[in-house]
Amino acid sequence: MTENWSLYHPEIPGFLRRLAETPPMTRLRQVGMNCGCEYTAFPQFAGWAPYSRFDHSLGVALIVWHFTGDVRQSAAGLLHDAATPAFAHVVDFLHGDHLRQESTEGRTAELIGRSPELQALLGEYGLTTADVADYHRYPIADNDSPQLSADRLEYTLGDLRCYGFAGEAAIRAFYEDLTVWRDEAGRPELAFRTPETACAFTEAALRTARVYVADEDRFAMQALADLLRGAVGRKVLTEDDLYQTEPLVIQRLEADPVSAAQWRRFRRFCRVERRMDRPEGGIWYRIPAKLRYIDPLVAGRGRVSRLDEGIRQAQETFLATDFACWIGVPEDTVEGRGDIF
Repeated sequence: MTENWSLYHPEIPGFLRRLAETPPMTRLRQVGMNCGCEYTAFPQFAGWAPYSRFDHSLGVALIVWHFTGDVRQSAAGLLHDAATPAFAHVVDFLHGDHLRQESTEGRTAELIGRSPELQALLGEYGLTTADVADYHRYPIADNDSPQLSADRLEYTLGDLRCYGFAGEAAIRAFYEDLTVWRDEAGRPELAFRTPETACAFTEAALRTARVYVADEDRFAMQALADLLRGAVGRKVLTEDDLYQTEPLVIQRLEADPVSAAQWRRFRRFCRVERRMDRPEGGIWYRIPAKLRYIDPLVAGRGRVSRLDEGIRQAQETFLATDFACWIGVPEDTVEGRGDIF
């Protein structure tokens, strides 16, 4: 079902396999984890390995199953992204929710509730929609940042692989060092056994976090959100279309002359510039980003930030990231006369 699932657990339990084969889940095979950035020509995003929301969701479910053996929690982990739209968090930018990135979660319970395939399987396993529609209920599946959860762990390991930041051996070493411990409030949390591995993971995770807030990433997501907003406004797309697959949305965009030209321009973006003051003309944004990082526990020792001063300072520097400048594309390059394309 996904080539990397065996890292998380030796086999896919039957109940997860069957839930993963339902239409709401198979749709996620054609929704990417990288929020449309992989469609641009930015060198930073070139050569990324394919990584879908389906891969991520199954990985989360298997991590939860591996550490809890609980059907309810594992199913919730599998289904947590079932309502993710095409281009994922770009739609949060579209809705003005890019700092929390929660606007798309509201459809999860509705989607599960109206899927006859999911309802039949949930009933067979003695589960209800309420049991699986909110994975925030289960600390191993999800918890508050910067703690380590199955969700945060999976997309970090997945992105380390996708971006080429870590090889399979390093990723496996991170995973195999994990256990379940108790956080400061007594709730279960994934924790590392050894400080050295915990520190190495924390530094690697911070490297991926810098990608999430890079100028190119923020520009691409806002530019694509504006493109989608215009398409919805002109009735090229509906909001419901955004909850289909990315190929379908792209097909709709390419069928409209205005949207098709904008999509081609989006795909050619390869460089952004910075300005302290907003220039005249061009495409410019001054937009902050959600600062996501991980400060994991070491079993019996506390959080990494308390054990390693260098990592603590790196985290503080990251959290102080300044988004005050304007990022964008000058007017002459918007029309294809410069080297942005």
